[in-house]
Amino acid sequence: MDIKEMQQEVDRYISQYEEGYFHPMTLVARLAEEVGELAREVNHRFGEKPKKPDEPPGDLALELADILFIIICYANSLNIDLEEAFRRVMNKYNSRDANRWTKKSEG
Repeated sequence: MDIKEMQQEVDRYISQYEEGYFHPMTLVARLAEEVGELAREVNHRFGEKPKKPDEPPGDLALELADILFIIICYANSLNIDLEEAFRRVMNKYNSRDANRWTKKSEG
């Protein structure tokens, strides 16, 4: 599934509800919540804070997908084409950071 299809699927999901997309500020707050949940799980797995023995294991992939869902909601609510935005950001990184990192040798 490409990004455009993801945006369409999220729009179909949101469009079935009278409330529609949340206000942009609410979506930013939701994004912060979801990033916090990802940070908590990463800290449990790789950081200094182990989970309590009775706490179930988390799902990093699901936490990332929650963030992606909110980002798509945000883009849809503001009529942003994420495929075009992604192309633009990759162009920025490819030109700005072309010599910033040590490239792997070919062959």
